[in-house]
Amino acid sequence: MSGNGRLLATVTERRGRPTVQLRDLRSGAVLPLRHLSRHQPHSSPSLSWTGRYLAAITQRGQRRLALIEDRLTGRAHPIRLPSDREPARLSLSPDARTLALQVAVQGRWRLELIDLGAILEPDRSAGERFSGPLQPTP
Repeated sequence: MSGNGRLLATVTERRGRPTVQLRDLRSGAVLPLRHLSRHQPHSSPSLSWTGRYLAAITQRGQRRLALIEDRLTGRAHPIRLPSDREPARLSLSPDARTLALQVAVQGRWRLELIDLGAILEPDRSAGERFSGPLQPTP
């Protein structure tokens, strides 16, 4: 669920494959996802504060990868991991500055925190002031 409670991302079966579905909770409408519709199956969806960014784990061929879709600009941001790391779960911070990834490395679980500050604009809650790059707001 987005931080503001307006959107809900779930995984549902579509043509026999797990697929992320984004729903507007006010209207009940299912919202289109430009990039996630092509790479299935999906797992572990996570939304930023306003739902501008949706992160999920997708499948491309035999490889699983983390992908962030920017719903405002329509851009996809694949998160590159070393070839020995396979993402299992993820969580996007509400401001979209950090992605937490649970990865399998040589049969062991590891948690990796990825700084997205150079890739994504922060997703701010309503009324939050902009304080400049990488500075906390009071």
